[in-house]
Amino acid sequence: MNRGLMIAMTLLTGCAAQTASPPAVRLVGAGEAFVGVRDNVTRAPVPPGWWKLFNDPVLDAHIVRALSTNADLRVAIANLEVARAALRQTRAAQLPGVGVESGIGSIYAKDQPSSTLVPTTDYDIGLTVAYEADLFGRLRSATAAVSADAAASSAALDAARVAVVADTVSAYVDLCGALANARVAKEQVAAQQRSVDLLARQLREGEVSPLELAQARALLIRAEAVPMQFEADSRRALFRLAVLQGIAPAAADSLEVGCKAVPTMNAAIPVGDGVSLMARRPDIREAEHRLAAATARIGVATADLYPRIQLGGSVGMISGVSDAFITPMISWAFLDRSGARARIQSARGAEAAALANWDVVLLRALREVETALADYSAERARRAALALALVESDKVATRARVRFDLGADSYLLVLDAERTRNEAVSQLAASDLRIAQIQVLLFRALGGGWE
Repeated sequence: MNRGLMIAMTLLTGCAAQTASPPAVRLVGAGEAFVGVRDNVTRAPVPPGWWKLFNDPVLDAHIVRALSTNADLRVAIANLEVARAALRQTRAAQLPGVGVESGIGSIYAKDQPSSTLVPTTDYDIGLTVAYEADLFGRLRSATAAVSADAAASSAALDAARVAVVADTVSAYVDLCGALANARVAKEQVAAQQRSVDLLARQLREGEVSPLELAQARALLIRAEAVPMQFEADSRRALFRLAVLQGIAPAAADSLEVGCKAVPTMNAAIPVGDGVSLMARRPDIREAEHRLAAATARIGVATADLYPRIQLGGSVGMISGVSDAFITPMISWAFLDRSGARARIQSARGAEAAALANWDVVLLRALREVETALADYSAERARRAALALALVESDKVATRARVRFDLGADSYLLVLDAERTRNEAVSQLAASDLRIAQIQVLLFRALGGGWE
């Protein structure tokens, strides 16, 4: 190696590529309190086991099984192991590579005519060492990129846990809601059947007209169709609950379902703030790590502008003679600088895309939380109005029946009042289910469900 090449390498070392840091990100309002924090919502930190606020041991057991046996989680865990193995492989590339070579063969003594047919055994053994001097940060940048990829895979696993927990709670809530609504619908069918029987008896006695009986029978037929839909909804939710726990739908009936009503949260819902959201939501952390990986790969691409220097050595015994040497090996595609600069530009473009994706993920997270909070507040107000409507509907139905018994009004007014009351009961039950579903969506948007 001549002196000029040594000087050039020294100058290039001073221009070595360093692993860059991701650009700073600041979105206006990202760390502030949520605007939807109102009644029955607190800024307390989100608990990891948020589903325990439902105070339902059966639900807790379903969550434990889902986190243990869910197939999507197994996929995410396997992907994380692949990423961690790639990181170990990249780190190993920074260490010297050591290998052992050996051989055995036969040679003939051609210089001795009397023994030309007598072979001589030859033993060869050697130890080789190869090490890349990471003067320009290629290996360091590659390790940083793969390390960020592994961290992103870990965040993706956490995101899968959040999704599995939320989906399991959602399926359980839907199942309980369908069962509760089916019971209410069957009670309404029984009540309507009693009305039909009463009118049929009064028709025979000439107290009511056939029109009133036909009207009652029409309401009965409509009421009988309602439980069928709720039964289908309950089966669909049960199948979802089974698959989330790694159970085939055919065996879904083996699952325990102990709810008689829609699960409710009596305590105020803790939601935290924007700062805790950014630290907690796995998809935000995954986007951040993807950005760090993209930034590190700029260093990998930049290092291609400079030579790769490897130090190689060997020591061993060949044909009974010991030998050792050490030599530098330099590879430098200095004529392909346009290709290297194109790769740098591509890496910078990937970093810009990762930065924009980080913004997208964060803004989407904030939107999901604010939307869920707005829906929760509106549905709670709606439920309060429906509860008042049910009280008034009960009063109307009671008075209509009293007036009918006194002969003051037709039974059609009773049927209309009972239909209105039944609709109020169904709407209130649907609102209870809607509130529980929004609560699940809210905690999913908050990133709750992992520790």
